[in-house]
Amino acid sequence: MPVTFIIIAITGIVSFMAFKNSRLMNDLILWPPAITRQHEYHRLVTYGVVHADFGHLFFNMLTLYFFGQVMEGFFTGRLGGFGFALFYIGGLVVSILPTYLKNRTNPNYRSLGASGAVSAVLFSFVLLAPWQKIIVLVIPMPAILYAVLYTGYSIFMDRRGQGNVNHSAHLWGAAYGVIFTLLMDQRVLPYFLNQLSHPSF
Repeated sequence: MPVTFIIIAITGIVSFMAFKNSRLMNDLILWPPAITRQHEYHRLVTYGVVHADFGHLFFNMLTLYFFGQVMEGFFTGRLGGFGFALFYIGGLVVSILPTYLKNRTNPNYRSLGASGAVSAVLFSFVLLAPWQKIIVLVIPMPAILYAVLYTGYSIFMDRRGQGNVNHSAHLWGAAYGVIFTLLMDQRVLPYFLNQLSHPSF
């Protein structure tokens, strides 16, 4: 079974369980003091298998379903059978670390959801297929255009500092996805630049 499907299955099952079990949710969510004081480092990963609600879960897993399979093939070919799992878990950790460090003594802060790791997958995909048409809220657009809009929106919202969405994790996840992919295969960057110079819709 593809690793992408295993990640989706685990995330879906645990998220649904946590919807009805507040204790499970509290044990898995990113709560910085639990890491700082009690050394519960597992929260740097487990926060990504719980979500705020069904819509949050559905959007993340749908995105992972469409782009994860492509990137799984890429990373499996370079890192072996668990390559994509390593990339995805790394995305969870790297995307949330700045948030954790900023709030490590804040007892009122909590974060959850796989958005950071999913952003890593999506931006990794953009490097391989920048002009691939994707559907964003029923609007078709090239992947590279979505990446630019997504980045701009996340930067703007992160600076505003309002709402309950961790835009910082989206940005760090995206950056991680790009850097990790380029490190895995040096041919990706010239390929990406060549693709950019030959638009195809």
